[in-house]
Amino acid sequence: MNFRPRPRDEPEINLIPFIDVLLVVLIFLMLSTTYSKFTELQLRLPVADADAQRDYPKEVIVAVSSDGKYTVNRQPVGGRSVEAVSQALGEAAKAGKDSVIIISADATAAHQSVITVMEAARRIGLTQITFATQSSAQAGKQ
Repeated sequence: MNFRPRPRDEPEINLIPFIDVLLVVLIFLMLSTTYSKFTELQLRLPVADADAQRDYPKEVIVAVSSDGKYTVNRQPVGGRSVEAVSQALGEAAKAGKDSVIIISADATAAHQSVITVMEAARRIGLTQITFATQSSAQAGKQ
C-alpha cells in the first residue's frame, strides 16, 4: 500500500468557453429583441406650435375635408381623382413651378386624400409643399 500523500492539483476553471457562450447568448438576445410597441401608439394629428406664420406670395391653398372633398384656393374641385386635383392645381398655380402648395387637411381626413394632393402636385411639377396646422392652444378650444 502506498500511503504517501499525493500532491493535489488545484482545479482550474477555464473561462474562455464560458465567455464564448455568454457572447453568443448576448448576440442572440440583441438580434431577437424588439424595442417598439406599435400597438400602443395613440396619435392625434395635426397640431403644431409655430412661432410665426409664413406668408407665401405664390401660395396655393388646398383644403382637404374629413370626407375627402378638395378645394383649391376656396374653389371646390369637381372630383376626387388625381387628374381632377392636378387640373385644379394647374389652373391655380399662376407662378408656375415657383408656386408653394399649402395642404390644409382635416385631422380626421384619410391619408390617401393628402397623398392624392401630393401626387397631383408632383404630376404638374410643383415641388414646394407644406402643411398647415393649428397651434395646440387653438386645438384645445375646439
